[in-house]
Amino acid sequence: MKRALITGITGQDGSYLADLLLAKGYEVHGIIRRSSTFNTSRIDHIYQDPHVDDKRLTLHYGDLTDSVNMVKLLYQLEVDEIYHLGAQSHVRVSFDIPEYTGDTCGMSAIRILEAIREAGLAKRTRFYQASSSEMFGKVHETPQKETTPFHPRSPYGCAKVFAYHLTVNYRESYGLHASNGILFNHESPRRGETFVTRKITRAATRIKMGLQDALYLGNLDAKRDWGYAPEYVEAMWLMLQQDKPDDYVIATGETHTIKEFCEAAFGRLDLDWQEYVKYDERYERPAEVDLLLGDPAKAKKQLNWEPKVLFKELAEIMVDADLELAKKEKAHLEAEKALS
Repeated sequence: MKRALITGITGQDGSYLADLLLAKGYEVHGIIRRSSTFNTSRIDHIYQDPHVDDKRLTLHYGDLTDSVNMVKLLYQLEVDEIYHLGAQSHVRVSFDIPEYTGDTCGMSAIRILEAIREAGLAKRTRFYQASSSEMFGKVHETPQKETTPFHPRSPYGCAKVFAYHLTVNYRESYGLHASNGILFNHESPRRGETFVTRKITRAATRIKMGLQDALYLGNLDAKRDWGYAPEYVEAMWLMLQQDKPDDYVIATGETHTIKEFCEAAFGRLDLDWQEYVKYDERYERPAEVDLLLGDPAKAKKQLNWEPKVLFKELAEIMVDADLELAKKEKAHLEAEKALS
């Protein structure tokens, strides 16, 4: 039985990756931060699944800023694969907390890579670094591929570039099986509600149910390459199954504006988005990334991976899931009102 460690296991990607690895028979370990309330809603279903032995999923308290804890954990677990997904991952927020973003997105990678060496696992453990299309930033060519120069436009993007090059450096210097997945935007019903796609689908469904009046957004003309998160975590796994480590762009090869996502989401509900979406300059970034469009040709050829869920279906999946949430929310409010 293979043993894997996931940082960021309670996030969108971490939860889908846990599902995938458990389905493949792995023993899965995840790192979670200690807090006053539980934040495990995305993985709670695993413990309720009668087909999954919950002993194969173990959560450990830890923090990406604590290198000693990481070394101790790797000595204890001797994992076969590490998927480093944890980070302060909100691009706009990275401008407000740049130092913390740099610590969790950049320095965390070197802590894990050094922990692998310190624990004597350099020949055993395979490492996946969650790189990002935000590293391309002010793009130098379109579409963006593995050889496209980086020009990050946010503290988040800068930190990810640092972690990317560290991963390559440790691969070349110490022979680690360390790979970068340069994932373009990928969404799902598990996406955090402060990210623009989920913000749109949550608002659209709440407006449909009479729970909200308007949605406030920033730049509607930014273009992104949006894919489906469960498919993207499969690409992560495929990278660590290769004989040799490498770096891969994971994308759909299509780009759409935020305005188009609004059209698709509200249209699914027979609503005109222009009646409800309002502009708010507070959501503008100090430096904008205008266009991201990935070329997944290398992943298709070497990993035999390609996306199946594309833009329109993705928006529909997210809207349908959030509509169920909005219906439950309305029913709960009506029940409370009846009792009062």
